[in-house]
Amino acid sequence: MATATASLSPPSVTPPTYHRIVSDTLVIPSDPLQPIPVGLLACQRDPLLRELATTAVSCRVAQSSAPPSNGREGKKKKAAAPAPTAPLLEVILHDTVIFPEGGGQPSDVGVLTSVDGELWDVVEAKRHGGHAVHYVRLRPEQNADDALRLFAPGAVVGVSLGEQGYKRRLDHHLLSAVLEHNLKVDTLAWSLTAHPAPCYVDVARALSADEIAYVQEEANRLVFEGRTVHVEVEELDPNAKVMSGPSVGIPLDYTGGVKRTVVIDGIDRNPCCGTHLPTIHNLQLFLLPHTETLARSTGSCVRLYFLSGPRLLAHLASTHALLTSTAGIMSCGAPLVPERVQQVVDERKKASKRVEDLEAELAAAVAAELAAAPVAEGQGGLVLYRHRTDDAANALGFLSAISTAFVSRVAGKDAATPYLVVLSSAPSAQTSSSTTVVLVFGSDDKKVKEAGDELKAKLNVKGGGKGPRWSGKFTGVWKDSREGAAVAGILESLKF
Repeated sequence: MATATASLSPPSVTPPTYHRIVSDTLVIPSDPLQPIPVGLLACQRDPLLRELATTAVSCRVAQSSAPPSNGREGKKKKAAAPAPTAPLLEVILHDTVIFPEGGGQPSDVGVLTSVDGELWDVVEAKRHGGHAVHYVRLRPEQNADDALRLFAPGAVVGVSLGEQGYKRRLDHHLLSAVLEHNLKVDTLAWSLTAHPAPCYVDVARALSADEIAYVQEEANRLVFEGRTVHVEVEELDPNAKVMSGPSVGIPLDYTGGVKRTVVIDGIDRNPCCGTHLPTIHNLQLFLLPHTETLARSTGSCVRLYFLSGPRLLAHLASTHALLTSTAGIMSCGAPLVPERVQQVVDERKKASKRVEDLEAELAAAVAAELAAAPVAEGQGGLVLYRHRTDDAANALGFLSAISTAFVSRVAGKDAATPYLVVLSSAPSAQTSSSTTVVLVFGSDDKKVKEAGDELKAKLNVKGGGKGPRWSGKFTGVWKDSREGAAVAGILESLKF
């Protein structure tokens, strides 16, 4: 077991040949009051480095209590969580092991340690121009004035990488390289997402099952070979960003930085700002669970999800736990779970069909009983009210079935009698928040509307309708002696 664990562990030290400055004039800034630009940060020079002693360059209180989004929420933005109220600091350091969000890789999270030993939580890191900005959320006992003093320019600061940030450092280039070089399928976009969710790449066309199996097998073969990874860095033209190679993926607002190329030995060369481990052997396996077709402004694309490294292990553990739990519920072994689940689904469909048939039969019987009721003395038509107790999820649907059956029965008579019927249905256990559904239908559209308006006015029933039908909902406890009597009174006033 120890051997297996060791094989899943990344290298402990980054080789000195990992970060290669290929330009004679490029120098990493050494002035402690000058920030090292994104592209040359410690997390990019040494992806295995977990902590670092550095100096503060600037610190200020953020104008907003939430980090900026970089404008990537998209049209289908999720419902925003309530904004935190604790103050947020923007801290720029001379160097950092915390990667700022970019290139499809999420921001790292970590901790800053001030000279007095106090810990400060870095909840996000973003790139502003060419600088990495750390967003520090103050704890209840921490003070913004103290933070501004402790992170004053030149102050010594410790910065350490959080475990969740470290787990995100997985390489998507291998998958893209196999897709592009072996299948001639271009990568349109990618995201490493937040651990432990599956990562993904967007490609230009759908892949067959055989192609997906081939890509996974080829990626695994390269993983087991343990190909090395290194980074080549050179100047980036500050005006036109003219480079000696492709310039794909470099943001327009990236200023004062460098051109950074990630090289997987014998497999791929690609411009990238991300944190790539010095070998791909730690990726272990790639898993492509499913694909998803997406619409884009320039057409459609297919999203391939993949798992590797710690994500794959977390996925296997959670999947095994779910399968074991389901097998226990189904009282069978894991291999029989699909068959047993299918049996449950089939039985549920049969039971639902039987309930529907019985409800239709019962609705017809109730409708026949209503249609057979005598016309009250003094009335020119049939005016009825019936209340039911029903815990079904769709009580209104059953009332509608009754009304349909009633109308069909009445329509079959030679001399149709005018009618106005009110049906209500409440759950067996009622509280102040319970919902009672009300359905009104009749032969006279005007009478139906009048009945609905009266229910709104006297019982505060919320609803509406058109023509011969009106439906609504009553919130609260429905009592025959109170709400039922009110409905009877409304019908009494609406004589034909």
